[in-house]
Amino acid sequence: MNQQIAGAVVLGVAVLLILAGVWAWRARLRRDSGLTAPLGVPEHAEVQARYETLYVATTRHDHSLERLAVRPLVYRARGELTITDRGAALSLDGSPTVFLASARLIGADRATVTIDRVVEPGGLIRLAWRTDDGTVVDSYLRITGDLGNTDAAGAALTDLQRLCAASETGESA
Repeated sequence: MNQQIAGAVVLGVAVLLILAGVWAWRARLRRDSGLTAPLGVPEHAEVQARYETLYVATTRHDHSLERLAVRPLVYRARGELTITDRGAALSLDGSPTVFLASARLIGADRATVTIDRVVEPGGLIRLAWRTDDGTVVDSYLRITGDLGNTDAAGAALTDLQRLCAASETGESA
């Protein structure tokens, strides 16, 4: 009988923890419901490079452990980062394509840690950008493909930094 009572207590605690997690996630979704990313690639955008990527998370700018639920970048997913002459497109499995025009981009650099992920030094790309309401956020990407003998993550970072520099000078990339 004692084992049955102990099992019931453990099961009850597990159910309470799961319910608390669901409640907390729904609260986060409500809190961040006003944060959205721009959708759709503009017509005549010239594709310059494509990179297989794992989208990891979006956080408050310079707060890598404070996740934001920016629609449609809510969940981790595999996808493709496409660099165009007008900005960067992020096509994630099961989500509409997010397009970050050069004017929205603030900066791109390497990162090692974000919420839910720790990798080798510099294994993530941190892309700082503005949401539709002007909030500055950081999105973290892990480039998974390779370009033969070259470093795909390094090439993607260089392309993103070029787009950011073009937005600072007001030029087209």
